[in-house]
Amino acid sequence: MADNDTSQEKTEEATPRRREQAREKGQVARSKELGTSAVLMSAAVGFAVIGPSLGESLMSVMTNLFTMSRQEIYDTNSLFNIWMMVFSELAIPMASFVLFLALVAFLGNVVLGGITFSAKAFMPKGNKMNPISGFKRMFGVQALVELTKGIAKFSVVALMAYLLLSYYFTDILTLSQGHLPGNVYNALDLLVWMFILLCSSTVIIVVIDVPFQIWNHNKQLRMTKQEIKDEYKDTEGQPEVKGRVRQMQREMAQRRMMAEVPNADVIVVNPEHYAVAVKYDVTKAAAPYVLAKGVDDVAFKIREIAREHDVAIVSAPPLARAIYHTTKIDQEIPEGLFTAVAQVLAYVFQLRQYQQKGGKRPTPIPVNQPIPDELKY
Repeated sequence: MADNDTSQEKTEEATPRRREQAREKGQVARSKELGTSAVLMSAAVGFAVIGPSLGESLMSVMTNLFTMSRQEIYDTNSLFNIWMMVFSELAIPMASFVLFLALVAFLGNVVLGGITFSAKAFMPKGNKMNPISGFKRMFGVQALVELTKGIAKFSVVALMAYLLLSYYFTDILTLSQGHLPGNVYNALDLLVWMFILLCSSTVIIVVIDVPFQIWNHNKQLRMTKQEIKDEYKDTEGQPEVKGRVRQMQREMAQRRMMAEVPNADVIVVNPEHYAVAVKYDVTKAAAPYVLAKGVDDVAFKIREIAREHDVAIVSAPPLARAIYHTTKIDQEIPEGLFTAVAQVLAYVFQLRQYQQKGGKRPTPIPVNQPIPDELKY
């Protein structure tokens, strides 16, 4: 009973397949606070940068509007020029600024979790329409977390506002004693900097919320041991998974085979398309056996490794084809090829002795050695 309870506890990290399925449903880690803070900070900095020029443009437009004569008001061309000035000096910069904020809002939302679109997220769900489930959500852990976040945001912003007002209180009072238009510019500068500092306080919320959202998302995706076992059974039977497993097995077998090439006594080649690594060790087998074999690219790799480790390479096309097609890896060669392979090994041993001690160079073996008809390929 205890084992059953343990298997039902979601203690395991989500598998890549589980994460992919969640992403297809639109379930990714998101932080609303990140997007909100990014927009507020961008707006604050943007106003600080383009605010003076927008203010100048606004004053210019207002001056032109309020100084228009009666004739200009009723003159179509003059009125058109005024509206074009309003459009070029105010509408276009403001529209560009709004589009910039929209882009920031988009990036702020996708920087955590990436871009996802799922039609399943728009499908109606029965549990969301169930009043009992809705009541549980209202008083659940997630609702409590959101309430805590709301209180924290209000507290941080309120505290920052209080500190700013306390610090700039004297400056605010002296604004009424100034003269136009200087005090207006001073007031705008003060408001912009207070807005920047106030918005920067939201960064504190973001620093806390982003790690929490990542942790909460990973927690929701956790799996039980049984779910992992079931997923493995499901994926193991999929054709693409089987194909991938077979490919990995082939690659591992080929790596093991290539590692044996330096141990071979001779490499019998075709000489371009076939290569077979042969070893004769009486302590391991009664007859010569194959360590590695391959065609085309694999054959080229076998020859390359053999040259790097000074393994003899002998060109004997009929014998190379016969061994390749009749003998598996780690299998002894057929009895019908004993004579031909013995001649190759004898030549290699004599050549090795000649290279070490000198003397008469051994006579190369014939390229086309006699092969039994049943072993010809």
